[in-house]
Amino acid sequence: MARQEENKSRTSDSEFKEKLVSLNRVAKVTKGGRTFSFAAVVVVGDGKGTVGHGLGKAREVSEAIGKAVKDAEKNLVKVPLHKGTIPHEAFGKFDAGRVLIKPAAHGTGVIAGGAMRAVLEMAGVQDVLAKSQGSSNPHNVVKATIAALRSLRSPVEVARQRGISLEKIFNG
Repeated sequence: MARQEENKSRTSDSEFKEKLVSLNRVAKVTKGGRTFSFAAVVVVGDGKGTVGHGLGKAREVSEAIGKAVKDAEKNLVKVPLHKGTIPHEAFGKFDAGRVLIKPAAHGTGVIAGGAMRAVLEMAGVQDVLAKSQGSSNPHNVVKATIAALRSLRSPVEVARQRGISLEKIFNG
């Protein structure tokens, strides 16, 4: 009874774009018959390095998506971007969901599947190589991808922590 809705995108009244990653219909059997409700996983982002995810549950699809968007806007993460890609390789894990993301050359595009693609596109990453290695459950893949993006450090931050110049980081 599970139904996956991928890449449904619409814009809300805020500056964030939203993308529906999955929509699940569940049925509760009662004396009067089946009662259906919906669970929606949504990713929101501004395309400039901010991304968040949310889960919404309701009796109506539109209500579930609305609740998920509100939840996603409460869970925003800032992602350091460097020339349209990520600054370095990262690994993310959440429960059985494991993801690996690597920076890619300009023009590569977003090489990622399903839920990971939604998160990376909403974050504004244009060139990246990504692999989902564990569970394909959209909830866990989204959370693992956000964990990987949260672990990224910008070149400026690394230079400041090491006490060296930015040029020295890039030129070795």
